Amino acid sequence: MMTSNRPYLMRAIFEWIIDNGLTPHVLIDAEVPEVQVPRQYVDEGRIILNISPSAVQNFSIDNQWLSFNARFGGKPFEIFAPIHAIRAVYAAENSEGMMFEPMPESEVEPPTEPDPDPEPPKPSSRPSLRVVK
Repeated sequence: MMTSNRPYLMRAIFEWIIDNGLTPHVLIDAEVPEVQVPRQYVDEGRIILNISPSAVQNFSIDNQWLSFNARFGGKPFEIFAPIHAIRAVYAAENSEGMMFEPMPESEVEPPTEPDPDPEPPKPSSRPSLRVVK
């Protein structure tokens, strides 16, 4: 079974929006259990967030999670949403982007917790070289 193409499409659409000088927004299904967003901004079970580089810090879309830090009402907040909770990535100015259908429960992989401070790989104690002719 292949992995979901959703995170790859999300990263491509995000980059395309930025390259065109527009403001990327994301629509998240806030009712998915693992979603961590400021609940006071949730409307009808959904939240729309500005994910432009000027609005967020530590932005990441990996194959399981969308995560970043942002300020809401002047207070810092860590946003975490599993990829299957993302319903759209689009430009705020013209609504160009991509909508995503809810994933069937059978295709949803339980996400592993994101590592907030991944440690850099440790170099092996002894480098190894080989001669290539």
